[in-house]
Amino acid sequence: MAFWPSHTCSDEHTLERFQRTNSGLKVEPIMKLFALLSCMSAVFVITGCGHNAEEKEQEAIYLATGPLRTDTSVTKDYVCQIHSIQHIELRALEKGYLDAIYVDEGQRVKEGQLLFQIRPVLYQAEVNSAEAEAEFAEIEYKNTKALADSNVVSPNELAMASARWSKAKAELAMAQAHLGFTAIRAPFDGIMGRFHVRKGSLLDEGDLLSELSDNSSMWVYFNVPEATYLVYEQNRQADNGSIVRLKLANGEEFGSEGRITAIESDFNNTTGNIAFRATFPNPDLVLRHGQTGNIVMTSRLDDVLLIPQKATFEVLDHRFVFVIDNEGNVHSTRVGIGQELQHLFVVDKGLAESDQILLEGLRKVKDGEHVAVKFVAPDSVVKHLSLYAE
Repeated sequence: MAFWPSHTCSDEHTLERFQRTNSGLKVEPIMKLFALLSCMSAVFVITGCGHNAEEKEQEAIYLATGPLRTDTSVTKDYVCQIHSIQHIELRALEKGYLDAIYVDEGQRVKEGQLLFQIRPVLYQAEVNSAEAEAEFAEIEYKNTKALADSNVVSPNELAMASARWSKAKAELAMAQAHLGFTAIRAPFDGIMGRFHVRKGSLLDEGDLLSELSDNSSMWVYFNVPEATYLVYEQNRQADNGSIVRLKLANGEEFGSEGRITAIESDFNNTTGNIAFRATFPNPDLVLRHGQTGNIVMTSRLDDVLLIPQKATFEVLDHRFVFVIDNEGNVHSTRVGIGQELQHLFVVDKGLAESDQILLEGLRKVKDGEHVAVKFVAPDSVVKHLSLYAE
């Protein structure tokens, strides 16, 4: 077996070993072949070494960019709960048997419409008795007044008769009120809820009959963090940013925009959030009480600094970037993050617009190390973030 050298075109010792090993062969043709292969091997080695050196040189050049100062907006989704602007429970105000139900579940009703009727026989009898008592007290008062005018009875007798008549009239009014409570009417226009009783049910005072919802407008509640609340307040003072959109459970957006109309007074100490309420018109009554969805809230940000998220790294819950000085050395610098956008961070402290930051190779360099960089304009980086994103 012959052993071919691979690193030089003229290796005398190797040639001598080859001649001793292959003494029975014709040396001259084999020597020519040996020389050719050795030269080719040397060329491959030199070419390969040159290629590796070129790659190493290219890998040492990193992309750099700078913060972009611009006006932008941030859009975020918040889980929400949808409530009717009015949603009440309908309960029995009197005891008795449920005599009739005049509506159906899910039916739209008008203000003042009769919904339920409790059997009024007992309460009607009480009204009749109170009317008779009032009539008797009135007659007694009139007779006493005639006698008092003739000085037959004292003024005190007349005052007592007047008081008895007033008491009888009050008892009559109370009896009429109890009778009126047996007819349960809609306090406003709305949609009937589920029935919790049926005709003939024996009701006690306070028993739940159904619910009534006014869905002409809807209140949508959602919680936002403190940072978003502060941005909203700034936009609100500038009369901007109070409009929100509603994404329904099927992923589609509700047809009408809403407006933030109320903010809760206190932050939740546990979550650090505060509750917002947005009001949405609901002309087609698509929204119902108890639905869920997502509020899409867009906040406008004016004159802010943007940097790519991939240009940052995290240490102990703090964000850092590598700032490149005039000598080409990188320095780890902590930055403050105000808002988070898609692929971008809004920086509110730690960077100036003129700073250059390392865009890639953050895990390959060390603090204070000198690096060679190729600068890419910030607006170009922002436009092509999908290409730079890792």
